[in-house]
Amino acid sequence: MFRALLLEKDAEGRLSVEVRELPDERLPPGEVTVAVEWSTVNYKDGLCMLPSGGGLVRNWPHVPGIDFAGRVEASEDPRYKPGDRVVLTGWRVGEAHWGGYATRARVKADWLVPLPEGLSARQAMAVGTAGLTAMLAILALEAHGLEPEQGPVLVTGAAGGVGSVAVALLAQAGQEVAAVTGRPETEVYLRDLGATRIVPRADMAEVVKRPMESETWAGCVDAVGGAMLARVLGQLKHGASVAAVGNAGGIEVPAKIIPFLLRGVNLLGIDSVTQPYEARQRAWARIARDLSMQKLDAMAVPATLEDLPRLGPEILEGKVRGRVVVEVGG
Repeated sequence: MFRALLLEKDAEGRLSVEVRELPDERLPPGEVTVAVEWSTVNYKDGLCMLPSGGGLVRNWPHVPGIDFAGRVEASEDPRYKPGDRVVLTGWRVGEAHWGGYATRARVKADWLVPLPEGLSARQAMAVGTAGLTAMLAILALEAHGLEPEQGPVLVTGAAGGVGSVAVALLAQAGQEVAAVTGRPETEVYLRDLGATRIVPRADMAEVVKRPMESETWAGCVDAVGGAMLARVLGQLKHGASVAAVGNAGGIEVPAKIIPFLLRGVNLLGIDSVTQPYEARQRAWARIARDLSMQKLDAMAVPATLEDLPRLGPEILEGKVRGRVVVEVGG
């Protein structure tokens, strides 16, 4: 038997979300069975807990949780053996495939990555999909020429999961970080992570008619999209890039092509769901090397499986700060 947060619908389509004991026979197919120790809460997890499944869940009943870390219990794949420490993010686990909100998970071996030395399972989940996405965004910016002496780097949605890790990683890399937030109460938190400037969200949310403004940012990690992304494009320095990682502000970008033509700016799309194994390994290795564990601990909020029915709606409402770490199993 294993414990899991199970989403079930009755005949009238009403959703129940509760922790249940389930037999191992309910686990989906896969080559590797993992004893899950820690998980986390992402925006997609909140969507999965909506009555509609957020457009992500196709089959009911369902176990959400798009991230998990733990130890291998059994493996049919020679790459993994019992006792190996592993982490999983992406691959539609927790959406189309039962996920990490359970003390046991069974998945394809290709979806796993060995947990890097120096990271505990709890720390890996303080990073999670959000932190991995932030790292992939920074690697993309660096590949397009971002260096510390070029000027401030903007992080939008800075108090959220992706933003928090991005602020900490950029600061650790020697970048001057400007953090955009609509929650003034998070200023101390963001400065502790390494932000040197706080930008009120209202300053960046307004749509302007001018296609370009003063050259301000040497780069940007954007978790918002929408009108804010359009403003960022018009404020980038010549040749600078913005790594787009989210659409909390909408999927329509009311932008002009002029910044691309006259300033040679770059819009980089970041996908963390189906990143190849080697790219994931590189990102996790960089996280283990460069991310301050003190800052990581500062952004981590503890939770249990029983807290998840409350946390799902809260993350959709923008009420969750930093990273939630969910203790699943001992």
